[in-house]
Amino acid sequence: MTEAPFTLGEFATAFILILAASSLIYIFGRWLSPKSVQSENGQSTYACGEKAAFPKLKINVSLYKYLIYFVILDSSVLLVAFASLALRTANMLLFMFYLFIVLVSGFLLLGGGDQ
Repeated sequence: MTEAPFTLGEFATAFILILAASSLIYIFGRWLSPKSVQSENGQSTYACGEKAAFPKLKINVSLYKYLIYFVILDSSVLLVAFASLALRTANMLLFMFYLFIVLVSGFLLLGGGDQ
């Protein structure tokens, strides 16, 4: 029997290092970016040089659940497709755990937010 090429500890270490590096890049970029300073006049709305009151744009997003379902189910199908190519080296426990999370998130979307 062949040994897995990566252990769970190596995956966890890689995840933590990537998260730390991306956080440092974000904080460094936020620190170096120029700060915008606008007065109240700069933020107010003008029409032909005069102040105008425009009503706020109301956006109704009614089909967001279908978008979330698509993203969740599409990513799980891609994972299954790529994992089937490397089935001998894949850790099936982590793979099944991911599919369980996809299933639970689908069930949470079915009943959530209907109050």
